[in-house]
Amino acid sequence: MTNTPVPEGTSVSDRIDLAALPQDFLWGTATSAYQIEGAVDEDGRSPSIWDTFSHTPGRIAGDDRGDVACDHYHRWREDIGLMKRLGTNAYRLSVAWPRVVPDGNGAVNPKGLAFYDQLTDGLLESGITPSVTLYHWDLPQVLQDRGGWPARATADHFAAYASAVAERLGDRVTHWATLNEPLCSAWIGHLEGRMAPGLTDPAAAVRASYHLLLGHGLAAQAVRAAAPGAEIGIVNNLSTVHAATDRTEDEAAARRMDGHVNRWWLDPVHGRGFPADMREVYGVELPERPGDSETIAAPLDWLGLNYYFPATVADDPAGPPPRARSVRRLGVPRTGMDWEIDASGIETLLLRLTHDYGARKLYVTENGSAFPDVVNPDGTVDDPERQDYLVRHLAACASAARKGAPLAGYFAWSLLDNFEWAYGYEKRFGLVHVDYRTQVRTIKGSGHRYADIVRAHRGRVRRAA
Repeated sequence: MTNTPVPEGTSVSDRIDLAALPQDFLWGTATSAYQIEGAVDEDGRSPSIWDTFSHTPGRIAGDDRGDVACDHYHRWREDIGLMKRLGTNAYRLSVAWPRVVPDGNGAVNPKGLAFYDQLTDGLLESGITPSVTLYHWDLPQVLQDRGGWPARATADHFAAYASAVAERLGDRVTHWATLNEPLCSAWIGHLEGRMAPGLTDPAAAVRASYHLLLGHGLAAQAVRAAAPGAEIGIVNNLSTVHAATDRTEDEAAARRMDGHVNRWWLDPVHGRGFPADMREVYGVELPERPGDSETIAAPLDWLGLNYYFPATVADDPAGPPPRARSVRRLGVPRTGMDWEIDASGIETLLLRLTHDYGARKLYVTENGSAFPDVVNPDGTVDDPERQDYLVRHLAACASAARKGAPLAGYFAWSLLDNFEWAYGYEKRFGLVHVDYRTQVRTIKGSGHRYADIVRAHRGRVRRAA
Protein backbone atom coordinates (compact mmCIF):
# COMPACT_ATOMS: atom_id res chain seq x y z
CA MET A 1 0.00 0.00 0.00
CA THR A 2 1.59 3.26 -1.08
CA ASN A 3 1.70 6.41 0.98
CA THR A 4 0.67 8.76 -1.79
CA PRO A 5 -1.84 11.22 -0.31
CA VAL A 6 -5.49 10.67 -1.16
CA PRO A 7 -6.31 13.22 -3.87
CA GLU A 8 -8.66 15.98 -2.79
CA GLY A 9 -12.18 15.25 -3.91
CA THR A 10 -11.57 11.54 -4.46
CA SER A 11 -14.77 9.55 -3.94
CA VAL A 12 -14.60 7.35 -0.86
CA SER A 13 -15.98 4.48 -2.90
CA ASP A 14 -12.93 4.78 -5.15
CA ARG A 15 -10.67 4.13 -2.16
CA ILE A 16 -12.75 2.02 0.24
CA ASP A 17 -14.49 -1.19 -0.81
CA LEU A 18 -17.68 -0.36 1.05
CA ALA A 19 -19.46 -3.34 -0.52
CA ALA A 20 -17.17 -5.62 1.52
CA LEU A 21 -18.59 -4.29 4.81
CA PRO A 22 -21.79 -5.80 6.24
CA GLN A 23 -25.03 -3.87 6.00
CA ASP A 24 -25.33 -3.60 9.80
CA PHE A 25 -21.75 -2.35 10.17
CA LEU A 26 -21.18 -0.22 13.27
CA TRP A 27 -19.66 3.15 12.46
CA GLY A 28 -18.47 4.57 15.73
CA THR A 29 -16.17 6.83 17.66
CA ALA A 30 -14.34 6.03 20.89
CA THR A 31 -13.30 7.82 24.07
CA SER A 32 -12.35 6.91 27.64
CA ALA A 33 -13.57 8.24 30.96
CA TYR A 34 -10.43 9.83 32.38
CA GLN A 35 -9.49 11.40 29.06
CA ILE A 36 -12.73 13.35 28.61
CA GLU A 37 -15.00 13.39 31.66
CA GLY A 38 -13.35 15.79 34.08
CA ALA A 39 -15.39 16.29 37.28
CA VAL A 40 -12.81 14.22 39.12
CA ASP A 41 -14.07 15.14 42.58
CA GLU A 42 -17.81 15.48 41.92
CA ASP A 43 -20.73 13.32 43.01
CA GLY A 44 -18.70 10.93 45.10
CA ARG A 45 -15.95 9.96 42.65
CA SER A 46 -12.70 8.97 44.36
CA PRO A 47 -9.19 9.47 42.94
CA SER A 48 -7.85 7.01 40.39
CA ILE A 49 -4.23 6.08 39.78
CA TRP A 50 -4.29 8.54 36.88
CA ASP A 51 -5.31 11.38 39.19
CA THR A 52 -2.32 10.52 41.36
CA PHE A 53 0.02 10.07 38.41
CA SER A 54 -1.00 13.28 36.63
CA HIS A 55 -0.67 15.28 39.84
CA THR A 56 2.91 14.09 40.29
CA PRO A 57 5.28 16.78 38.89
CA GLY A 58 7.18 15.73 35.80
CA ARG A 59 5.01 12.75 34.90
CA ILE A 60 2.85 14.47 32.26
CA ALA A 61 3.93 16.80 29.45
CA GLY A 62 3.28 20.35 30.57
CA ASP A 63 2.25 18.97 33.97
CA ASP A 64 -1.24 18.66 32.49
CA ARG A 65 -4.03 16.91 34.38
CA GLY A 66 -7.35 15.33 33.59
CA ASP A 67 -9.23 17.34 36.21
CA VAL A 68 -11.42 19.08 33.61
CA ALA A 69 -10.33 17.53 30.29
CA CYS A 70 -13.30 17.93 27.88
CA ASP A 71 -15.84 18.43 30.69
CA HIS A 72 -17.85 15.60 29.16
CA TYR A 73 -19.44 14.90 32.54
CA HIS A 74 -21.43 18.10 32.12
CA ARG A 75 -21.45 18.36 28.30
CA TRP A 76 -22.42 14.81 27.33
CA ARG A 77 -25.64 15.94 25.66
CA GLU A 78 -23.67 18.28 23.41
CA ASP A 79 -21.25 15.46 22.60
CA ILE A 80 -24.09 13.13 21.63
CA GLY A 81 -25.23 15.91 19.32
CA LEU A 82 -21.79 15.85 17.68
CA MET A 83 -22.10 12.09 17.13
CA LYS A 84 -25.45 12.66 15.42
CA ARG A 85 -23.89 15.29 13.16
CA LEU A 86 -21.18 12.79 12.21
CA GLY A 87 -23.89 10.25 11.42
CA THR A 88 -22.31 7.53 13.55
CA ASN A 89 -24.47 4.74 14.95
CA ALA A 90 -22.20 3.51 17.77
CA TYR A 91 -20.14 5.01 20.59
CA ARG A 92 -17.45 3.28 22.60
CA LEU A 93 -17.17 4.73 26.09
CA SER A 94 -15.57 3.57 29.31
CA VAL A 95 -17.02 3.56 32.79
CA ALA A 96 -14.88 5.07 35.55
CA TRP A 97 -14.46 2.47 38.30
CA PRO A 98 -13.74 5.14 40.99
CA ARG A 99 -16.93 6.95 40.03
CA VAL A 100 -19.08 3.84 40.46
CA VAL A 101 -17.31 2.10 43.37
CA PRO A 102 -15.26 4.82 45.10
CA ASP A 103 -13.77 2.44 47.65
CA GLY A 104 -12.70 0.00 44.94
CA ASN A 105 -14.93 -2.71 46.35
CA GLY A 106 -18.10 -2.67 48.38
CA ALA A 107 -20.75 0.04 48.23
CA VAL A 108 -21.88 1.33 44.84
CA ASN A 109 -22.17 5.10 44.40
CA PRO A 110 -25.70 5.81 43.09
CA LYS A 111 -24.73 9.16 41.58
CA GLY A 112 -21.84 7.60 39.72
CA LEU A 113 -24.01 4.93 38.14
CA ALA A 114 -26.72 7.49 37.40
CA PHE A 115 -24.36 9.37 35.08
CA TYR A 116 -23.82 6.32 32.88
CA ASP A 117 -27.51 5.47 33.10
CA GLN A 118 -28.41 8.88 31.67
CA LEU A 119 -25.66 8.68 29.06
CA THR A 120 -26.89 5.27 27.92
CA ASP A 121 -30.46 6.50 27.57
CA GLY A 122 -29.31 9.59 25.69
CA LEU A 123 -27.34 7.51 23.22
CA LEU A 124 -30.19 5.10 22.58
CA GLU A 125 -32.67 7.93 22.14
CA SER A 126 -30.36 9.27 19.42
CA GLY A 127 -30.11 5.92 17.64
CA ILE A 128 -26.54 5.32 18.81
CA THR A 129 -25.47 1.92 20.14
CA PRO A 130 -23.44 2.17 23.37
CA SER A 131 -20.35 -0.03 23.56
CA VAL A 132 -19.19 -0.08 27.17
CA THR A 133 -15.62 -0.75 28.28
CA LEU A 134 -15.38 -1.57 31.96
CA TYR A 135 -11.69 -0.78 32.48
CA HIS A 136 -9.71 1.85 30.61
CA TRP A 137 -6.82 2.16 33.11
CA ASP A 138 -8.44 4.25 35.88
CA LEU A 139 -7.97 1.90 38.85
CA PRO A 140 -9.25 3.42 42.11
CA GLN A 141 -6.22 4.68 44.02
CA VAL A 142 -7.45 2.95 47.17
CA LEU A 143 -6.97 -0.41 45.41
CA GLN A 144 -3.50 0.61 44.24
CA ASP A 145 -2.68 1.35 47.84
CA ARG A 146 -3.70 -2.24 48.64
CA GLY A 147 -1.45 -3.73 45.97
CA GLY A 148 -3.07 -2.83 42.65
CA TRP A 149 -3.11 -5.27 39.75
CA PRO A 150 -0.11 -7.25 41.03
CA ALA A 151 -2.46 -8.38 43.84
CA ARG A 152 -4.96 -11.14 43.07
CA ALA A 153 -7.73 -9.47 45.09
CA THR A 154 -7.94 -6.70 42.48
CA ALA A 155 -9.25 -9.19 39.91
CA ASP A 156 -12.04 -10.21 42.30
CA HIS A 157 -12.92 -6.59 43.02
CA PHE A 158 -13.01 -5.88 39.30
CA ALA A 159 -15.55 -8.67 38.77
CA ALA A 160 -17.76 -7.30 41.54
CA TYR A 161 -17.62 -3.81 40.01
CA ALA A 162 -18.40 -5.25 36.56
CA SER A 163 -21.41 -7.03 37.99
CA ALA A 164 -22.76 -3.80 39.50
CA VAL A 165 -22.46 -1.93 36.20
CA ALA A 166 -24.00 -4.77 34.18
CA GLU A 167 -26.92 -5.07 36.61
CA ARG A 168 -27.70 -1.39 36.09
CA LEU A 169 -27.08 -1.05 32.34
CA GLY A 170 -27.47 -4.61 31.07
CA ASP A 171 -31.14 -4.20 30.17
CA ARG A 172 -30.09 -1.71 27.47
CA VAL A 173 -26.39 -2.31 26.80
CA THR A 174 -25.49 -5.53 24.99
CA HIS A 175 -21.98 -4.67 23.77
CA TRP A 176 -19.36 -5.02 26.53
CA ALA A 177 -15.56 -4.99 26.71
CA THR A 178 -13.86 -6.06 29.91
CA LEU A 179 -10.41 -4.49 29.49
CA ASN A 180 -8.89 -1.93 27.20
CA GLU A 181 -5.27 -2.56 26.24
CA PRO A 182 -4.08 -4.56 29.26
CA LEU A 183 -0.62 -4.39 27.69
CA CYS A 184 -0.45 -0.69 28.58
CA SER A 185 -1.63 -1.28 32.13
CA ALA A 186 0.94 -4.02 32.75
CA TRP A 187 3.97 -3.25 30.60
CA ILE A 188 3.88 0.55 30.30
CA GLY A 189 2.47 1.10 33.80
CA HIS A 190 4.50 -1.46 35.74
CA LEU A 191 7.57 -2.26 33.60
CA GLU A 192 8.40 0.98 31.76
CA GLY A 193 6.89 3.43 34.25
CA ARG A 194 5.57 5.82 31.60
CA MET A 195 1.95 5.35 32.63
CA ALA A 196 0.14 5.01 35.94
CA PRO A 197 1.01 3.69 38.43
CA GLY A 198 4.52 4.50 37.18
CA LEU A 199 6.44 1.42 38.33
CA THR A 200 9.54 -0.16 36.80
CA ASP A 201 9.31 -3.59 38.40
CA PRO A 202 9.41 -6.60 36.03
CA ALA A 203 8.02 -9.00 38.62
CA ALA A 204 5.13 -6.67 39.43
CA ALA A 205 4.48 -6.17 35.71
CA VAL A 206 4.17 -9.89 35.04
CA ARG A 207 1.91 -10.42 38.03
CA ALA A 208 -0.22 -7.47 36.91
CA SER A 209 -0.52 -8.95 33.41
CA TYR A 210 -1.72 -12.23 34.90
CA HIS A 211 -4.29 -10.67 37.20
CA LEU A 212 -5.57 -8.36 34.48
CA LEU A 213 -6.42 -11.36 32.32
CA LEU A 214 -7.82 -13.23 35.31
CA GLY A 215 -9.95 -10.16 36.02
CA HIS A 216 -11.10 -10.23 32.40
CA GLY A 217 -12.32 -13.80 32.75
CA LEU A 218 -14.02 -13.17 36.08
CA ALA A 219 -15.68 -10.00 34.76
CA ALA A 220 -16.90 -11.82 31.64
CA GLN A 221 -18.59 -14.37 33.91
CA ALA A 222 -20.05 -11.62 36.09
CA VAL A 223 -21.47 -9.63 33.17
CA ARG A 224 -23.03 -12.73 31.63
CA ALA A 225 -24.68 -13.59 34.94
CA ALA A 226 -26.09 -10.07 35.32
CA ALA A 227 -27.00 -9.56 31.65
CA PRO A 228 -27.59 -12.90 29.90
CA GLY A 229 -27.89 -11.28 26.46
CA ALA A 230 -24.52 -9.55 26.69
CA GLU A 231 -21.95 -9.81 23.90
CA ILE A 232 -18.56 -9.74 25.58
CA GLY A 233 -15.10 -9.10 24.23
CA ILE A 234 -11.67 -7.82 25.18
CA VAL A 235 -9.72 -5.00 23.51
CA ASN A 236 -6.02 -5.41 22.74
CA ASN A 237 -3.59 -3.03 21.09
CA LEU A 238 -1.61 -5.15 18.66
CA SER A 239 1.22 -4.46 16.25
CA THR A 240 2.74 -6.17 13.28
CA VAL A 241 6.38 -6.88 14.16
CA HIS A 242 9.32 -6.89 11.74
CA ALA A 243 12.98 -7.69 12.24
CA ALA A 244 15.31 -4.79 11.44
CA THR A 245 17.62 -7.13 9.48
CA ASP A 246 17.70 -10.77 8.43
CA ARG A 247 20.25 -11.55 11.17
CA THR A 248 19.23 -14.54 13.29
CA GLU A 249 19.48 -12.41 16.42
CA ASP A 250 17.10 -9.78 15.05
CA GLU A 251 14.64 -12.41 13.85
CA ALA A 252 14.63 -13.87 17.36
CA ALA A 253 14.10 -10.38 18.80
CA ALA A 254 11.09 -9.91 16.53
CA ARG A 255 9.67 -13.19 17.78
CA ARG A 256 10.10 -12.03 21.37
CA MET A 257 8.50 -8.69 20.64
CA ASP A 258 5.57 -10.43 18.99
CA GLY A 259 5.23 -12.49 22.17
CA HIS A 260 5.42 -9.37 24.32
CA VAL A 261 2.84 -7.27 22.49
CA ASN A 262 0.64 -9.87 20.81
CA ARG A 263 0.82 -13.53 21.87
CA TRP A 264 1.03 -12.90 25.65
CA TRP A 265 -2.39 -11.24 25.45
CA LEU A 266 -4.05 -13.39 22.80
CA ASP A 267 -2.98 -16.93 23.63
CA PRO A 268 -4.33 -17.17 27.21
CA VAL A 269 -7.82 -15.89 26.36
CA HIS A 270 -7.99 -18.47 23.57
CA GLY A 271 -7.19 -21.38 25.84
CA ARG A 272 -3.54 -21.74 24.81
CA GLY A 273 -2.03 -20.62 28.09
CA PHE A 274 0.70 -18.05 28.50
CA PRO A 275 3.42 -18.54 25.85
CA ALA A 276 6.21 -20.77 27.17
CA ASP A 277 8.96 -18.84 25.36
CA MET A 278 7.88 -15.57 26.99
CA ARG A 279 7.73 -17.15 30.43
CA GLU A 280 11.43 -17.87 29.96
CA VAL A 281 12.11 -14.33 28.75
CA TYR A 282 10.40 -12.75 31.77
CA GLY A 283 11.78 -15.26 34.26
CA VAL A 284 8.94 -14.55 36.70
CA GLU A 285 6.79 -17.31 38.14
CA LEU A 286 3.13 -16.74 37.37
CA PRO A 287 0.73 -16.67 40.35
CA GLU A 288 -1.30 -19.53 38.91
CA ARG A 289 -4.00 -21.43 40.75
CA PRO A 290 -6.09 -24.41 39.63
CA GLY A 291 -8.95 -23.30 37.38
CA ASP A 292 -7.39 -19.95 36.45
CA SER A 293 -6.61 -20.93 32.86
CA GLU A 294 -10.24 -21.89 32.24
CA THR A 295 -11.44 -18.63 33.77
CA ILE A 296 -9.06 -16.56 31.65
CA ALA A 297 -10.27 -18.40 28.55
CA ALA A 298 -13.93 -17.50 29.15
CA PRO A 299 -15.79 -17.69 25.82
CA LEU A 300 -15.60 -14.49 23.78
CA ASP A 301 -18.30 -13.14 21.49
CA TRP A 302 -15.89 -10.77 19.77
CA LEU A 303 -12.36 -9.42 19.73
CA GLY A 304 -11.41 -5.76 19.66
CA LEU A 305 -8.34 -4.55 17.79
CA ASN A 306 -6.69 -1.22 18.55
CA TYR A 307 -4.13 -0.50 15.85
CA TYR A 308 -1.85 2.48 15.45
CA PHE A 309 1.59 1.47 14.18
CA PRO A 310 3.93 -1.43 13.32
CA ALA A 311 7.11 -2.32 15.21
CA THR A 312 10.56 -2.79 13.69
CA VAL A 313 13.05 -4.22 16.19
CA ALA A 314 16.62 -5.38 16.66
CA ASP A 315 18.20 -7.61 19.25
CA ASP A 316 19.01 -5.89 22.54
CA PRO A 317 20.50 -8.58 24.81
CA ALA A 318 21.31 -6.16 27.64
CA GLY A 319 17.92 -4.46 27.59
CA PRO A 320 14.82 -5.14 29.67
CA PRO A 321 12.29 -7.77 28.59
CA PRO A 322 11.67 -8.58 25.80
CA ARG A 323 15.30 -7.65 25.00
CA ALA A 324 14.37 -6.02 21.72
CA ARG A 325 14.82 -2.36 20.82
CA SER A 326 12.78 -0.36 18.37
CA VAL A 327 14.56 0.73 15.20
CA ARG A 328 13.56 3.89 13.41
CA ARG A 329 13.14 3.32 9.70
CA LEU A 330 14.16 6.28 7.57
CA GLY A 331 11.96 7.77 4.89
CA VAL A 332 8.75 6.37 6.38
CA PRO A 333 5.77 8.70 7.00
CA ARG A 334 4.92 9.30 10.65
CA THR A 335 2.16 10.87 12.70
CA GLY A 336 2.56 13.70 15.17
CA MET A 337 3.22 11.02 17.81
CA ASP A 338 6.26 9.99 15.75
CA TRP A 339 4.50 6.68 15.06
CA GLU A 340 5.15 5.00 11.74
CA ILE A 341 2.18 4.94 9.36
CA ASP A 342 1.49 1.56 7.80
CA ALA A 343 -2.16 0.90 6.97
CA SER A 344 -1.36 -2.60 5.71
CA GLY A 345 -0.72 -3.60 9.32
CA ILE A 346 -4.39 -3.34 10.28
CA GLU A 347 -5.34 -5.71 7.47
CA THR A 348 -2.59 -8.15 8.45
CA LEU A 349 -3.74 -8.21 12.07
CA LEU A 350 -7.43 -8.59 11.25
CA LEU A 351 -6.59 -11.59 9.09
CA ARG A 352 -4.28 -13.02 11.75
CA LEU A 353 -7.04 -12.84 14.35
CA THR A 354 -9.36 -14.53 11.88
CA HIS A 355 -7.11 -17.36 10.75
CA ASP A 356 -4.79 -17.94 13.73
CA TYR A 357 -7.28 -17.36 16.54
CA GLY A 358 -10.59 -18.21 14.90
CA ALA A 359 -12.29 -14.91 15.72
CA ARG A 360 -16.04 -15.09 15.18
CA LYS A 361 -16.56 -11.33 15.19
CA LEU A 362 -14.06 -8.48 15.05
CA TYR A 363 -14.24 -4.78 15.77
CA VAL A 364 -11.58 -2.19 15.17
CA THR A 365 -12.13 -0.56 18.54
CA GLU A 366 -9.52 2.18 18.10
CA ASN A 367 -7.64 3.58 15.13
CA GLY A 368 -6.56 7.15 14.61
CA SER A 369 -3.76 9.67 14.36
CA ALA A 370 -2.45 12.77 16.05
CA PHE A 371 -1.22 15.69 13.98
CA PRO A 372 -0.50 19.33 14.88
CA ASP A 373 -3.87 20.84 13.97
CA VAL A 374 -4.17 24.48 12.94
CA VAL A 375 -7.34 26.46 13.57
CA ASN A 376 -8.08 28.70 10.59
CA PRO A 377 -9.14 32.33 11.05
CA ASP A 378 -12.74 31.31 10.36
CA GLY A 379 -12.58 28.69 13.13
CA THR A 380 -12.43 25.65 10.87
CA VAL A 381 -9.78 22.94 11.18
CA ASP A 382 -8.40 21.39 8.02
CA ASP A 383 -6.49 18.20 8.76
CA PRO A 384 -5.64 16.54 5.42
CA GLU A 385 -3.05 14.21 6.98
CA ARG A 386 -5.61 12.77 9.39
CA GLN A 387 -8.14 12.44 6.58
CA ASP A 388 -5.58 10.53 4.52
CA TYR A 389 -4.78 8.27 7.49
CA LEU A 390 -8.47 7.58 8.06
CA VAL A 391 -9.27 6.69 4.46
CA ARG A 392 -6.16 4.59 4.06
CA HIS A 393 -6.86 2.51 7.17
CA LEU A 394 -10.54 2.08 6.38
CA ALA A 395 -9.55 0.84 2.93
CA ALA A 396 -7.30 -1.74 4.58
CA CYS A 397 -10.14 -2.78 6.91
CA ALA A 398 -12.47 -3.29 3.96
CA SER A 399 -9.78 -5.29 2.18
CA ALA A 400 -9.52 -7.58 5.21
CA ALA A 401 -13.29 -8.01 5.24
CA ARG A 402 -13.24 -8.88 1.54
CA LYS A 403 -10.67 -11.59 2.36
CA GLY A 404 -12.85 -13.12 5.04
CA ALA A 405 -12.24 -11.21 8.28
CA PRO A 406 -15.58 -11.06 10.20
CA LEU A 407 -15.31 -7.30 10.71
CA ALA A 408 -18.49 -5.89 12.25
CA GLY A 409 -17.54 -2.32 13.10
CA TYR A 410 -14.96 0.47 13.24
CA PHE A 411 -14.53 3.01 16.06
CA ALA A 412 -12.40 6.02 15.19
CA TRP A 413 -10.09 7.29 17.89
CA SER A 414 -11.17 9.71 18.98
CA LEU A 415 -14.44 11.58 18.98
CA LEU A 416 -12.79 14.51 20.78
CA ASP A 417 -9.36 15.91 21.30
CA ASN A 418 -8.62 14.91 24.89
CA PHE A 419 -6.13 14.28 27.68
CA GLU A 420 -3.65 12.01 25.93
CA TRP A 421 -2.18 10.34 28.99
CA ALA A 422 1.53 11.13 29.49
CA TYR A 423 1.40 13.49 26.49
CA GLY A 424 -1.14 15.70 28.23
CA TYR A 425 -2.99 18.03 25.88
CA GLU A 426 -0.14 18.37 23.38
CA LYS A 427 -1.37 15.63 21.05
CA ARG A 428 -4.74 15.79 19.33
CA PHE A 429 -6.45 12.69 17.94
CA GLY A 430 -10.00 14.01 17.71
CA LEU A 431 -12.35 14.16 14.76
CA VAL A 432 -13.65 17.12 16.75
CA HIS A 433 -11.36 19.93 17.87
CA VAL A 434 -11.69 21.06 21.49
CA ASP A 435 -10.61 24.48 22.69
CA TYR A 436 -9.64 23.50 26.22
CA ARG A 437 -9.99 27.07 27.49
CA THR A 438 -13.55 27.62 26.26
CA GLN A 439 -14.62 23.99 25.68
CA VAL A 440 -15.89 24.98 22.23
CA ARG A 441 -16.12 21.95 19.92
CA THR A 442 -15.48 22.17 16.16
CA ILE A 443 -15.81 19.25 13.73
CA LYS A 444 -12.57 18.94 11.79
CA GLY A 445 -12.19 18.10 8.13
CA SER A 446 -11.55 14.48 9.16
CA GLY A 447 -14.87 14.42 10.99
CA HIS A 448 -16.66 15.61 7.87
CA ARG A 449 -14.74 13.05 5.82
CA TYR A 450 -15.79 10.29 8.21
CA ALA A 451 -19.41 11.44 7.95
CA ASP A 452 -19.13 11.23 4.14
CA ILE A 453 -17.87 7.64 4.39
CA VAL A 454 -20.72 6.68 6.74
CA ARG A 455 -23.27 8.25 4.40
CA ALA A 456 -21.77 6.49 1.39
CA HIS A 457 -22.04 3.11 3.09
CA ARG A 458 -25.62 3.76 4.20
CA GLY A 459 -26.54 4.87 0.71
CA ARG A 460 -25.16 1.64 -0.66
CA VAL A 461 -27.18 -0.35 1.89
CA ARG A 462 -30.38 1.49 0.95
CA ARG A 463 -29.84 0.89 -2.74
CA ALA A 464 -29.26 -2.81 -2.09
CA ALA A 465 -32.46 -3.14 -0.01
